[in-house]
Amino acid sequence: MCSILFRETPEAGPVLTAEDPPCYRDLYLDQVVDAAMAGKKEYDLRPFFGTLLRDPDDVLYRQEVFRDLEAPFLFTSVKSFEGKMRSMRQRRAFAEKLDYRYEKKRWLLEAIDAYCAGASGLARDLGRAETHSRGFSAFRDHLDTYVQSEGFRIMQADARKLREDLAGIRVTLLIDGPRVKVRRYNGENDHVSEVERTFAKFRHDAQKSYLVEFQTWGNLNHVDAMVLECVARLFPEIFSRLDDFCDRNSGFTDPTIVTFDREVQFYVSYLELLSLLRREGLPFCYPRVSPTGREISSRQGFDLALARKMVIENAPVVPNDFFLRGDDRVIVVTGPNQGGKTTFARTFGQLHILAALGCPVPGEEAQLLLVDRVHAHFGKEEQIAELRGKLEDDLVRIHDILGQATSRSIVIMNEIFTSTTIQDALFLSRSIVEKALERDALVVLVTFLNELATMNRHTVSMVAAVDAHNPLVRTFKVVRGPADGLAYALTLAARHRLSYQDITERVRT
Repeated sequence: MCSILFRETPEAGPVLTAEDPPCYRDLYLDQVVDAAMAGKKEYDLRPFFGTLLRDPDDVLYRQEVFRDLEAPFLFTSVKSFEGKMRSMRQRRAFAEKLDYRYEKKRWLLEAIDAYCAGASGLARDLGRAETHSRGFSAFRDHLDTYVQSEGFRIMQADARKLREDLAGIRVTLLIDGPRVKVRRYNGENDHVSEVERTFAKFRHDAQKSYLVEFQTWGNLNHVDAMVLECVARLFPEIFSRLDDFCDRNSGFTDPTIVTFDREVQFYVSYLELLSLLRREGLPFCYPRVSPTGREISSRQGFDLALARKMVIENAPVVPNDFFLRGDDRVIVVTGPNQGGKTTFARTFGQLHILAALGCPVPGEEAQLLLVDRVHAHFGKEEQIAELRGKLEDDLVRIHDILGQATSRSIVIMNEIFTSTTIQDALFLSRSIVEKALERDALVVLVTFLNELATMNRHTVSMVAAVDAHNPLVRTFKVVRGPADGLAYALTLAARHRLSYQDITERVRT
């Protein structure tokens, strides 16, 4: 059975995880996944968004499918197929809830008809579409073989003929108090036309329609069911074929097509999520990935969760760049509060996880590490039930992270050790970074300790910039440069006449 998501079949591929990885909440990726899955609960997509790929060719496999689906014709075709398959599932589920024999079989017939229309329509469109991915090529070959098979063609033709024959049945009902007689239609007058003609004058210039819309999805009542049984006795040949058709095609779906219907929603849901941002001109790219390379970069990358929020609120999105070269392993981010440091750290983690899912990532261009995991340590409120303070909680969580980190891991720490002294925070932070470097992991450290920006030769200093003319204004740009927290503080102090010189003069006067 071929898969649109995995080069190998799902049984031979990675073990899917049912829950989001721990870092998703810190990185706001849980918000991205929830937004992508909105309205698609029936597909159970969370395991696909939570399972990272390990092989660069697996990533390329998905990127190829994404590129194919970015063509409007193919995307529209897949959406049409989605609608037919959803209709099929609804009708089959409805049939399973019904009690009366022929009502159940009629809805099963409708489900099969929707399924046949979806499969044959998608096969026709895939034959016309220009596709280049291995995923779509393999599925197209399977679908072509399937829809041309004798079994499918007979099922589709029989379903179409049965629907036509059932639609052509006309009967006459003779209602006499509690008694109802059913007989074949024999040219009796159509009283509906007579009633409409009689009351036509009352509809003239009417401002409101009082026509009743009948609910076609409701269960038959016992009278309806008895009438239907009488109809079946009047037309035994048609209903005998309906019985035989439903018995022969009770398990009518093809496993590969059903799998495709679910798996392709991973791509569709993500592309639908991106469409809003792309309409606002925000760029997305297909990153190059390597499981061993340390030359990583991103141009004009941004936080996907935040960008979605900002676009909805009609606010600007500020992108940032980063790169690591040579011995670079650690990015230390300093600067004023509310300046974009945490957003930068989230962006770094998001890009790597999205890349490891095979998805387009925010930005104009990116070259990223194919990670096995992203470990995130963001501050959280103390939990009384855990019976430990914030410092102890920080140490326990980071100990667990370092125990799992590998050369393909990224460790993101956001303003840790704020509950201890500066000297202890410096000592602990340096020790943790050294342990991470021993595992050859990449580290992003957001900190208020400027001294960490020059801790070793593997460290790159990045700073949340402020407006050159007004340091109170954040630009939300994070750029390479020396940690200048002291300079920023002196600028603010001077602006508000709180510098040492200003205070000394005030004291003197």
